[in-house]
Amino acid sequence: MTDMTGWLRSDGRKGIRNTIPVAYTVECAHHVCTRIVQGCADQDAQVIGFSGCFPSGYGEDMMTALCTHPNVGAVLLVSLGCENFRKTELMNRIAASGRPVELMTIQEVGGTRATIEAGAQWVRAQRAALDTLPKVPMSASELVIGTICGGSDATSGLTGNPAAGRAFDRLVAEGGTCIFEETGELIGCEHVMAARAATPELETELVATVEKAARYYSAMGYGSFSQGNATGGLSTIEEKSLGAYAKSGSSRISGIIRPAQQPGSGGLFLLDVVPDGPPKFGFPNINDTAEIVELISCGAHAVIFVTGRGSVVGSAISPVLKVCANPQTYDRMSDDMDVNAGRILSGEATLDEVGDEIYRKLLSLAAGGTTASEDLGHREFVLTYKEQSRPEPGCHVAA
Repeated sequence: MTDMTGWLRSDGRKGIRNTIPVAYTVECAHHVCTRIVQGCADQDAQVIGFSGCFPSGYGEDMMTALCTHPNVGAVLLVSLGCENFRKTELMNRIAASGRPVELMTIQEVGGTRATIEAGAQWVRAQRAALDTLPKVPMSASELVIGTICGGSDATSGLTGNPAAGRAFDRLVAEGGTCIFEETGELIGCEHVMAARAATPELETELVATVEKAARYYSAMGYGSFSQGNATGGLSTIEEKSLGAYAKSGSSRISGIIRPAQQPGSGGLFLLDVVPDGPPKFGFPNINDTAEIVELISCGAHAVIFVTGRGSVVGSAISPVLKVCANPQTYDRMSDDMDVNAGRILSGEATLDEVGDEIYRKLLSLAAGGTTASEDLGHREFVLTYKEQSRPEPGCHVAA
């Protein structure tokens, strides 16, 4: 068994990374953050941030959850100075979590060059301090893992997604926490999914959550189905949904959560990414990276990303484990992939064998292992406006 270790945080959670986010609180500070990180290339500093200037409860909740994520060791906040984002409140919440935090305001520090220099000095000092922190033993029951699928094709639902589901089942059985999402890609599967609910009340809410997603996308006039999905052999959203649903595995579903909400216990959870009410800011998630960020905001130490046609993205804060469903895609893009689930189609491996490989690779991430996207330097991050959603009504159950 892999020797898992992590960095113990004040709230009892453990991180499998000890990164330093350099976070902008308005788009005007994005460039300065990027230059700070470029000057600290070997310091595991990563750029995140919220671009909007208008107030956003969703944006503030997301930034709080991300900056106090167990994989985060310290945070540098960079503000222009005149935005509406409540940066001081964010700084105070980070400080209350026990993490070192600094807020630099470009208008006060003295402009671009001065802030870049001061920011880089702070990051280097914090990295030196973080590198002295000891690690503690960690078990599979303490892991929080998310999963999405992107660049899906006809192989995704046959190999990669069900194999990810097998890994989820094993983690849940060991007391871990697993999160699946993409409610817009569960349309047609809602009643099948609801049959796995832990309570009758949750069964009703699972159906309502998917029906809400169908209404939202209908109002937008565009569903969660891309040209690439069709080229890859998928024909309808229902067909795509069957494949997307497979990555949730077969465990009972313990509850529904929203972005930036922590599950709080082991089990399997659905992440509802669709806002309530009429559309305000466009599509619920504009790309796969935005979905990954929302999974991470719920505490995911790592994210399983199943792809048939091929995707290269990673993420800031938490590693992304790439599972390739299509053997031909794997042959073309093996440098970007961690697991070749296409072996199932050729008869070289079974679903259980690939599911076990995914499970073991997840454990290895907490024992010093890295993903292909990490090795290639992928640190994508997207956080835009979204209507703040109400809490899910009583969907949690005790583990």
